[in-house]
Amino acid sequence: MSTSSATKNDAYLMALDAGTGSIRAVIFNLEGEQIAAGQAEWIHLAVPDVPGSMEFDLSKNWQLACQCIRQALHEAQLPASSIRAVAACSMREGIVLYNKAGEPIWACANVDARASREVSELKEIHNFEFEREVYECSGQTLALSAMPRLLWLAHHRPDIYRQAATITMISDWLAFMLSGELAVDPSNAGTTGMLDLATRNWRPELLDMAGLRADMLSPVAETGTRLGSVTARAAEASGLQAGTPVGMGGGDVQLGTLGLGVVCAGQTAVLGGTFWQQVVNLPKPVTDPEMNIRINPHVIPGMAQAESISFFTGLTMRWFRDAFCSEEKLLSQRLGVDTYSLLEDMAARVPVGSWGITPIFSDAMHFKTWYHAAPSFINLSIDPERCNKQTLFRALEENAAIVSACNLDLIAEFSGVRARSLVFAGGGSKGKLWCQILSDVTGIPVKVPVVKEATALGCAIAAGVAAGVYSTLAETGESLVRWEREYQPDAANHEIYLLQKSNWQAVYSDQLGLVDRALTTSMWKAPGL
Repeated sequence: MSTSSATKNDAYLMALDAGTGSIRAVIFNLEGEQIAAGQAEWIHLAVPDVPGSMEFDLSKNWQLACQCIRQALHEAQLPASSIRAVAACSMREGIVLYNKAGEPIWACANVDARASREVSELKEIHNFEFEREVYECSGQTLALSAMPRLLWLAHHRPDIYRQAATITMISDWLAFMLSGELAVDPSNAGTTGMLDLATRNWRPELLDMAGLRADMLSPVAETGTRLGSVTARAAEASGLQAGTPVGMGGGDVQLGTLGLGVVCAGQTAVLGGTFWQQVVNLPKPVTDPEMNIRINPHVIPGMAQAESISFFTGLTMRWFRDAFCSEEKLLSQRLGVDTYSLLEDMAARVPVGSWGITPIFSDAMHFKTWYHAAPSFINLSIDPERCNKQTLFRALEENAAIVSACNLDLIAEFSGVRARSLVFAGGGSKGKLWCQILSDVTGIPVKVPVVKEATALGCAIAAGVAAGVYSTLAETGESLVRWEREYQPDAANHEIYLLQKSNWQAVYSDQLGLVDRALTTSMWKAPGL
């Protein structure tokens, strides 16, 4: 890593991290250490009489972003002149439309699911082959892509559709609000289903085939490119200094892996948050013949990532804690410890395999036909010594690791890339028992970084590269990551978990059959199914 003559004491970088539920402004020094952060929750807007709609409040959310920037600068006690550069990252799939004057006119969050009928309509194109054509080109299926939403606007809000002159992602909107420059990066725009994995540029033919306008595609710039500078108007609103370089950011997961130093082909990460993502760096773009796994452009030019998702893993743990562990929550408050840590201490005394209890929550990833069974626990007993809170808690941790292992197996089957170790980050990696279980289930070493929420760090690296503070994304990501601990797999436990994984797959398949027969309700189902 090379840096300019600016020193650690007078130069800082800022990342704007726009998540599904909140916006953060995070300040880092040049060594990758977090100095301060401002955070605000935001709420997406359901449109009356539009089921599944979740619009992104452009006016309010820009105010919140500026509030966070000022809050971070105040907390750090830094002048705006000390920020060498700023970049933005965001949830993927969320899109913003602009009119010919460059004014944002409409936006939706990643969770917007209004376009189920349009997904079904698009699937019928080319004798039901259009979705495969989209996937083979872009690595995306239709359910979460931008095309069904654009088609919905054409059907239901033609006034907005006719005005739309440019489309970007939410991270690009933040960069635009700062710099006045409109562009997208491949890592985030790739999730629209309209970007070519091989060329890392738009594929307008896909929009033509869908009967959509292809004249609204904005310029593409790689992550770490300098877009422009903070305008006087943005400086007045945000407290940043006019002229501060604005770098191209990207998608939250891809920048998160950059912040973890996962920048070389074959490297693997499991990101444990509300959703769990299993991410494998591919040496070249390749798609899955079964269409089970999503393929995204990495922020590293020329590299793609196979990404699988476990649904609601962190949310399931929170539900279990809040629904069944009120005593442990009170005890943890008295002891001054985290409730999850207390539950892990209890679960550590439960035998490997949790007495055969089989949780049914997220399935492994099947991107083309993406739905899940009804949440449940299978194979419970009425023996309170075996079937209790600590056993169920351990079973949930084991199940999360099993689903991750299944997803990594799916990636290895089509890509030939099998992980030899993995990086575990996000909130889940704070649990020492969970880390060991993940190592035992996968049978490979697990490394846990010091910085577990690495998305903002990756975004700050992009800002630094754009300003010339750092040389390259990959080199800087590798040099800034620090490791907290490493776990080695237990061979005997691994054998137990292999059998448990096989049993879980069989039981889960039967549970999906109950959903198919309308006897139970799917935990989640993709739009258009």
